[in-house]
Amino acid sequence: MVETRRIETAPGMVFDATVGGSDHAPLVLMLHGFGVSRYFWSAQAVALADAGYFAVAPNQRGYAADARPDPADLANYQMDLLIQDALDIADAVSPGRRFHLVGHDWGASLAWSIADQHPERLGSLTILSRPHPLAFAAALAMPDGEQAQRSRHHKAFLEPDAVPKILADDVKWLRTRLAANGVPETAIEVHLSVLGNTPAMEAALAWYRARGVYHAPVGPTKVPTLYIWGDADDTVGRAAAEGTGAFIAAPYQFVVIPGGGHYTAEQAPDQVSALLLAHLARHPI
Repeated sequence: MVETRRIETAPGMVFDATVGGSDHAPLVLMLHGFGVSRYFWSAQAVALADAGYFAVAPNQRGYAADARPDPADLANYQMDLLIQDALDIADAVSPGRRFHLVGHDWGASLAWSIADQHPERLGSLTILSRPHPLAFAAALAMPDGEQAQRSRHHKAFLEPDAVPKILADDVKWLRTRLAANGVPETAIEVHLSVLGNTPAMEAALAWYRARGVYHAPVGPTKVPTLYIWGDADDTVGRAAAEGTGAFIAAPYQFVVIPGGGHYTAEQAPDQVSALLLAHLARHPI
């Protein structure tokens, strides 16, 4: 059974999470990205629970209303705190145990860093869309400017008026982008129930503003990795996606979903779930 659970990691930090399966089963922690919420992983939570895993997908810092420190103070949204949130959530539900980590978009950025800094904690890593940071940096530096063009919204999110622009006209910009990437209308409404308000959006953009334009450096990944990329992803080009394998110093599987956009967990949920379950089975904990 899949349910909502509130997970407290510290005073004033209570994360609402989608949880499925037995607490004693191997933990699979799933981290969402920008523009969506914990509900991004709804199909995978069910599939994982049915397969005998303990699935946990939290609304992350700022997305969770009860884990939303003041976004005007960007020190509250530094990368090290976002990473620590994920580790604290894992320890709160499965103390001291290794776990499988799944990340998409910003959640994938955290996942790459967690794998770099704490490889001993992870049984496996599964990434959707976001390439390895070193591959991404190389693609951004290419003279054709393709990846830089795909990532131009990162700079736009740093502008002071970014929040009202995104929320304007019933959150038209985000609705349009999600729909263009194959996210079902019902799912869009659920995500906007979390994110489609000023406090949540300010917090979501604080992730970008605290980091700036560039990802902190990481080394080659030493955790068994599955990387899923849709070849119609509007934010990640082929060079960055195909270049990721050069920075994986562990068993690696790269899967391209033809026609897949940026949000494949919802666009192709059965395919993503099957790939994830096969990957976990190859790397038990």
